[in-house]
Amino acid sequence: MNFVVSILNRSAAETAAALCREISAPVVLVTHARGTATQEMLDLLGIEAQEKSVVVAIASEERTRELIRIEKKKLYLDVPGNGLVVAVPIKSVGGGKTLAYLSENAQVGKKAPDINPDFELVVAIINEGYTDQVMDLARQAGAAGGTVIRARGTGSRECGKFLGVSIAQEKELVFIISRAAEKAEIMRAVVRGAGPESKAGAVVFSLPVSDIAGLRLLED
Repeated sequence: MNFVVSILNRSAAETAAALCREISAPVVLVTHARGTATQEMLDLLGIEAQEKSVVVAIASEERTRELIRIEKKKLYLDVPGNGLVVAVPIKSVGGGKTLAYLSENAQVGKKAPDINPDFELVVAIINEGYTDQVMDLARQAGAAGGTVIRARGTGSRECGKFLGVSIAQEKELVFIISRAAEKAEIMRAVVRGAGPESKAGAVVFSLPVSDIAGLRLLED
């Protein structure tokens, strides 16, 4: 199974959610986000900065492929600026009933999930207000752009004092799709310039990707 994340223009969110339901994905969540593309990039592509939506679904490998296929067809993901979709493999599920619900009682094998070796999803959890700093560092290391979701932290202040980590309640979650060869340098650049001991307090990690679509510009 996969954790499928679609990052789209806000006007396409309901259509994407409907497509997830069309393939009978058992869990579909929608949240608001914003893009981080520079004005120079927007001018180059001939598009305007837009508020984004993130549509999350859980789907089997077969349904993941079907969802990506219909999103490419109906949401025109091959056109720069229309959005992207990325699937992150789910390694384990808590409890037999949960597994049965998410897989709709289909037989789920124990083989290792297929991984796309060319791309990874870099995730940065940062204190609110430091997205521009983090994205500047990431772009200097090769990142093409990112998507930001507002969040709220629940970290222990006592843990922060002990570890010397800057903990703020208001957080921003930054998703960056990166070429695998550039992932390590992007993460190093963010940690060096905006790591846990800085005011940005960035905590950075990467996730494997099984399927991806909508990165035509990055692939070119």
